Amino acid sequence: MSKRDQYYQTLLTLPEWDEYLCRESGLPGPRGNLELMQAVADAGDARRFERYAAIGPQQASTNSPQGFLAMCGVVGLGRLAAEGDHTRLAQLRRLATDPRWRIREAVAIALQRLGAADMPALLAEMAAWAEGGWLEQRAVVAGLCEPALLGDPAQVEQVLALLDRITADLAQATERKSEDFIALRKGLAYGWSVAVVAHPAAGKACLERWLVSTDKDVRWIVRENLKKDRLRRMDAAWVEQCQARWAQANIS
Repeated sequence: MSKRDQYYQTLLTLPEWDEYLCRESGLPGPRGNLELMQAVADAGDARRFERYAAIGPQQASTNSPQGFLAMCGVVGLGRLAAEGDHTRLAQLRRLATDPRWRIREAVAIALQRLGAADMPALLAEMAAWAEGGWLEQRAVVAGLCEPALLGDPAQVEQVLALLDRITADLAQATERKSEDFIALRKGLAYGWSVAVVAHPAAGKACLERWLVSTDKDVRWIVRENLKKDRLRRMDAAWVEQCQARWAQANIS
C-alpha cells in the first residue's frame, strides 16, 4: 500500500482532520507532505475543500501548517472539477494568482487532476487562462506540462501552441522585474522541454523557431530548456545543433 493510500485509510478513521493534517504537513520545512495532500483530495468533500481553500494569505503563510490546509483544499477543488463540477475552475483561476507559491503549485496539481480525467476540458480552460496575466499563464504552463497528460499527439500540439503564444506574450513585456513575470519565465524554462519530448516531430520545430530570438528572456528560456536531460535523452545530436544555433544567434 502506498503512503497516499495509507493516509487515505487513516483519514477515514478520524472524526476531525485539521490537527492531524497540520501535524503531518511537513511545514514549516522544505517540502510539504504531497502524499497526504493528495489523500485529503481523495477522501474529502466539497464543504471541507471550500473551508480549506478559503484560508487566505492573511491567515496562513506559505510555509505554515495552516497553509498546508489551504493547499489540500485547492487540490480537492481539482478533484471536484475532474468529477464534472467545472464551476470550480473560476475559483482555481483566482487562486492561480495567490501570492503564496505553494498555493500556485497546488493549483497546477488541481489542473492536472482535471487533465487526467478530461484533457479536452483542461485544454479549453487553459486557452482562456492564457489570455490572463503572468501568473495565470504560469498556471497554464505548470498545469499542462506534465508528462502523464501528454500522450495524445493532437493534444500535445495544442499545448505547444499555447506555449508558443505565451512565449510570444512574454517577449512583448515592457516590465520584467515583477515576481509574477519571473514565475512565468521559470515555468517556461522547463515546460517547453516536457512538451517537446512528448511530441518531438512537432515540438522540435516549435522550439527551433525561438532559437534566433533576440529577446533576452526568451533566449534564457530556450537555453534552460536545452540543458534539460530529457531533451538530450530524446535526441542529443539535435540538442547540440540547437545549442550551436542559439550561440550563433547570440554572436550575431
